[in-house]
Amino acid sequence: MTVPSDLDQRFMAAAKRLARRGLGRVWPNPSVAALIVREEGGRAIVVGRGVTSRPGMAHAEVNALREAGDKARGATCYVTLEPCSHYGRTPPCAKALTEAGVKRVVVGMADPNPRVSGRGIAMLREAGIEVSVGLLENDMQALYRGFTLRQLKQRPQVFLKLAVSEDGFIGRDGEGQVKISGPLSMRKVHGFRAACDAILVGSGTALADDPQLTCRLPGLAGRSPVRVIVDRCARLPLESKLVRTCVDVPVWLVCGNGADPDKLELLAAAGVNVIRVPAMEDGIKPSVILSALATRGITRLMVEGGARLASSFLAADLVDDLCVVTGNIVIGAGGIPALHGLVLADVLKDPKFERVDAGYFGLDRYIYLRRRGA
Repeated sequence: MTVPSDLDQRFMAAAKRLARRGLGRVWPNPSVAALIVREEGGRAIVVGRGVTSRPGMAHAEVNALREAGDKARGATCYVTLEPCSHYGRTPPCAKALTEAGVKRVVVGMADPNPRVSGRGIAMLREAGIEVSVGLLENDMQALYRGFTLRQLKQRPQVFLKLAVSEDGFIGRDGEGQVKISGPLSMRKVHGFRAACDAILVGSGTALADDPQLTCRLPGLAGRSPVRVIVDRCARLPLESKLVRTCVDVPVWLVCGNGADPDKLELLAAAGVNVIRVPAMEDGIKPSVILSALATRGITRLMVEGGARLASSFLAADLVDDLCVVTGNIVIGAGGIPALHGLVLADVLKDPKFERVDAGYFGLDRYIYLRRRGA
């Protein structure tokens, strides 16, 4: 087996960057990227690029092979995740690579599903193709954390974003939404939204702020995630922005089994996807929410409000990534704490998280934490 070279590292890093472009667009499938590379004139050049298409359409390897055409024969394929080996809505990608005459395949990470892991690699090797596995594997594990968690733990990856004032508040009593973050922070947040399958808020946030929860970056309106509202009693008004726009961007309402059936019927008639789950008197357990979303294909979930919802996910130990943005304002008297029953400073020092990034979005400070070992 050929030892991966600096050239391999470069092409796999390029494939990883390409794969990131599909995040939030291809769920429940992972966003995979493939590059077909061959030597021409003494130089290694990319002759085919591909990213996973929307569900039911071609996978990354097939898209790359189509672009490469006959130039794929004798070439190397760099692919971020193990090529599939089974027939589903599309034929096996391992079979397509074999039939195209690819000489070598470099795989970033094996499929995390134990029922299929290694089978695509075995299929390639049985066909006489040289295969290298595990290049930039740590990067790929981070890229496919949501896909892996859905496969192994039946829940999506949870990314919690908090925007707090200098004095640690997220709003002021009786005022609804208070602008805390600056314009650069807001653009970054909309970028986070575009890379997630769904965004989650509680009913309190939905009622107080009447948010849109869409991605409003220029050119990325079509990348808005599914908007999920946890609303045990189905209080979401029919005239809310969320309901009025649910035909354009999907809205899922997670409610308790005891919610008013007449109200649920009206919400469903308006286009809201109603998801009824068991509920407690004090709300719906985060584990129940995540299970319901994973069953429906969500792999990457952004939790964006409010204090009770964020605290419930932290208390249940179900947060994988945490970004706290501290705005350049002071709220003062009447401020609403960032968390309910938890102290944010203690969360930031929790040893189960490690700091992976920190800095500034304009005048706003941010810190990005990730669960250790993730």
